Amino acid sequence: MLVFGLLSVAAVVGITRRMDRFSGADRDEHLGVGVLAYLPWLLWQMLKANLAVARILLDPKRPIHPRLIRVPASQRTATGQVLYANSITLTPGTISLDLRDDTILVHALTAEAAADLEGGEMGRRVCRIERAD
Repeated sequence: MLVFGLLSVAAVVGITRRMDRFSGADRDEHLGVGVLAYLPWLLWQMLKANLAVARILLDPKRPIHPRLIRVPASQRTATGQVLYANSITLTPGTISLDLRDDTILVHALTAEAAADLEGGEMGRRVCRIERAD
């Protein structure tokens, strides 16, 4: 199953690259190998957030405090900003709602999730990926 999965991923990547070549669109934005260092950190954040959301669901006394916040998307490319917005959405308890004017509107389930995003660590890490090109 894993071999077939890898073969299908390779086929999709090959087809996508071929489509990009003939689409005429300028695609000079790429993130490079810095993503490989970012992924383990993102997976760890996803695990921690999953546990936090599970605690909220299992303990009815734990209050939730949903809120909308705006976080700056200071990445220099559209690809970097989309990676940041998608990373926020992949982290349980937060959802990116809108990306506009270099800010991301985020729905956070708890005050802690909002504070983590407002701290800016995830945004800084995505900016580092862009600089590692």
